[in-house]
Amino acid sequence: MNKHFFPLTVCLMIGVLGTLVAYRPTSKPAPPHYNVLFIGTDDWKPVAGCYSDDGDVQIRTPNIDRLAGRGTVFWRNYCQQAVCAPTRASLLTGQRPDYTRVWDLQTQIRDMNPTILTMPQHFRQQGYVTAGIGKIFDYRSVDKSDDSLSWSLPYYRLGPSDYPAGFEPPYRAYQNPQTRRSIEHYVAEAATKGIAAGLPRQRYAQQRFSPFDESEDIPDGAYTDGAMARKAQRIIKQLADQNQPNRTGGPAARPFFLAVGFRSPHLPFVAPKKYWDLYDRSKLPTAAYQQKSKNPVDVAYQPSGELVDLYTGTQSEKFQKGFAPQPDSVQQRLIHGYYASVSYMDAQIGLLMDALKTNGLDKNTIVVLWGDHGWHLGDHGMWCKHTNFEQATRAPLIIAAPGFRAGQKTRSLTEFVDIFPTLCDLTGIKTPDALAGKSLVPILRKPTEQVKTYAVSQYPRDGDKVMGYAIRTDRYRYVAWFEHEFRKNRVMAGSKPKAVELYDYRKDPNETVNVANDKAFESVAGQHAQLLREFLQNQSQPMASTK
Repeated sequence: MNKHFFPLTVCLMIGVLGTLVAYRPTSKPAPPHYNVLFIGTDDWKPVAGCYSDDGDVQIRTPNIDRLAGRGTVFWRNYCQQAVCAPTRASLLTGQRPDYTRVWDLQTQIRDMNPTILTMPQHFRQQGYVTAGIGKIFDYRSVDKSDDSLSWSLPYYRLGPSDYPAGFEPPYRAYQNPQTRRSIEHYVAEAATKGIAAGLPRQRYAQQRFSPFDESEDIPDGAYTDGAMARKAQRIIKQLADQNQPNRTGGPAARPFFLAVGFRSPHLPFVAPKKYWDLYDRSKLPTAAYQQKSKNPVDVAYQPSGELVDLYTGTQSEKFQKGFAPQPDSVQQRLIHGYYASVSYMDAQIGLLMDALKTNGLDKNTIVVLWGDHGWHLGDHGMWCKHTNFEQATRAPLIIAAPGFRAGQKTRSLTEFVDIFPTLCDLTGIKTPDALAGKSLVPILRKPTEQVKTYAVSQYPRDGDKVMGYAIRTDRYRYVAWFEHEFRKNRVMAGSKPKAVELYDYRKDPNETVNVANDKAFESVAGQHAQLLREFLQNQSQPMASTK
């Protein structure tokens, strides 16, 4: 025997054992470098058949349910801030708003931190073909190329040729010709009054005529999401044709990360008539509790301005601005529009699922479906998002990955910052250092597993002067509101809040009573205050650098 053989064998065995001990996979690993289909939606809260245990069994979402049947539904997933640009910035960087410093709809991500790493950018650096279409980042927080560093292919746009013959692209989301003429009339009127071009004129017209819904009897492809889904189908085919190894069922030679961002069910609620016909408006349930909570913290609420100030249908039906319940007829019309938009979106998601199967990609593509935050549908007398309440912060998340059990639901707490490390784990690529989230692969393997004991959301108020942080644990939500100029420096662990909220979801799922100052909950409030202090302490590292 070679005298070097035995020591070499021992060294090799030790090395292998060391690797096994260090790795300890939490599940059967997927072959490296699977494709990723990353589907985003706008303002979609967890209403779908697969979320129907909440009692909402009327919603029609057969394609979302089909995807859920292939993967895992994350029942208690939370966004980091319930408004478009900040939540997407956090989701796509794996960092919290106090790191990205995107708390509004004006700030560009790379103005705050030019070197920040995005999820598609990282996949691009790891050899993926990265492509996108639709609303993935909020367009107001990135450059005109939807963050050029993130995409290896030029960002796809819709053009006139992407719509059916005889249809022009939608005008401000609408297809009704009279709506177009009316809006154009008010834009022209604004010009004659000397109102500046661009957003000021648009806002002038919007405040005078901008219906919050539309139900034209037209093909799916005539509205934006239908045209986008059909273009995304063509992109999937192109990516498959350019990378034939995908069809073998094994790892791709150069896999793709394709992001598709639908606008539905964002206002205005536009969908072809057939989706409205799925529902009997008179039978749609309204919110169970439509008042402020007992012992309210006023700063926690918002006056539904996105709906009332920007759309005209509510005023015509005497919609009351503020926190009072609206007439059932108004509520049911809004809920009808929301449901129809979700069902329309669902059909477009089905086209993407079909495209994967047609092109032989359904067994080696990870599919992630998410809604960027929740949405108030009349609860607490509110509509839209912009709060730290459950209905605004709880957001849909479904992950279907090869090699994992299908048709699962988990009630483990998760956050949007967890998606970035999860996809790195699932595809076998390196996970960047210092991401704020944790891989959800242990939950995909075992739905009862927990990777964290609380989720954190936040929302600013009063310009730059107030920030509210919400700690969501298994049973409770604790919210602390701080008077603090947060753009200058972070809220520190020792800061004293100006107001607090505490809700017990086991006894009070509709947040009807704020028990923060109830003696019976003094210990619970103290425990959650300590969790928040620890969270703020962990955030106390320097803020992201600026130019």
